[in-house]
Amino acid sequence: MCRLLAYLGAPTFLSEHVERPPRSLIAQSLTAAEAKTVTQGDGVGIGWYGERSEPGLYREARPAWSDENLRGLCRQIRAGLFFAHVRAATGTDASRANCHPFAEGRHQFMHNGQIGGYGRIRRRVEGLIDDRAYDARLGTSDSEAIFLAALSGGPTEDPAAAYARVLEAILRLQREQGIRAPVRFAACHSDGRTLHAFRWASDDRSPSLYLRRLDDGVVVASEPYDDARGAWEAVPSDRSVTVGADGVVRIEPFGPGLRTAAAAPAPEASSA
Repeated sequence: MCRLLAYLGAPTFLSEHVERPPRSLIAQSLTAAEAKTVTQGDGVGIGWYGERSEPGLYREARPAWSDENLRGLCRQIRAGLFFAHVRAATGTDASRANCHPFAEGRHQFMHNGQIGGYGRIRRRVEGLIDDRAYDARLGTSDSEAIFLAALSGGPTEDPAAAYARVLEAILRLQREQGIRAPVRFAACHSDGRTLHAFRWASDDRSPSLYLRRLDDGVVVASEPYDDARGAWEAVPSDRSVTVGADGVVRIEPFGPGLRTAAAAPAPEASSA
């Protein structure tokens, strides 16, 4: 499993959240406290919004703890909305193309989780991506496939509905193939104006996700990065978090129908 961090608020240097805290994302790449795997050494990435509508991206397959370029960029880039991610691969290559965040147009996305049995349904999951979005596919990961599928076939102004639609389709594909391994989904999405985060799993073991409200911004992260534990609010499972440009935070149910879809029995095999 991976570790992620997103920030929306007054412009700040990325290093204030990614590098300087005692349990920063870079520190978590070596010793994560709440991850399935302690070490997140299969890549690192940052995505930030500056003066253009499209996010800037830096992604590298090296571990975050040994990436001097990452530290240099975080000390120089100042942004009011950014993503940061350290990766622990779950079945796909540790390559730059598979590092998060992923971006298409003004949208960017990062994910902590997995599609259980992905190798068996990968072609079908990729079939959820329309031709326009598929042109942006550079890697082989399930995370990038989820992102591009959510951007396909409809408006992207309601990311919660888009991701719920994709997850429901994936659950259906799993059932058709008799796959019982879980789908786990803690993720962040942004269009450059609003920050969206999600926490859900088909097996009631959602990846960890926390929220912290600062005086001048909001942080969403896989785990607290400092000793002020009481300042961090655990996001409940089956919830979405929306942070507007005005700093207002809304926590709402995410994908009410997904729980029913996850529990639905597999279709019976034909006797013909």
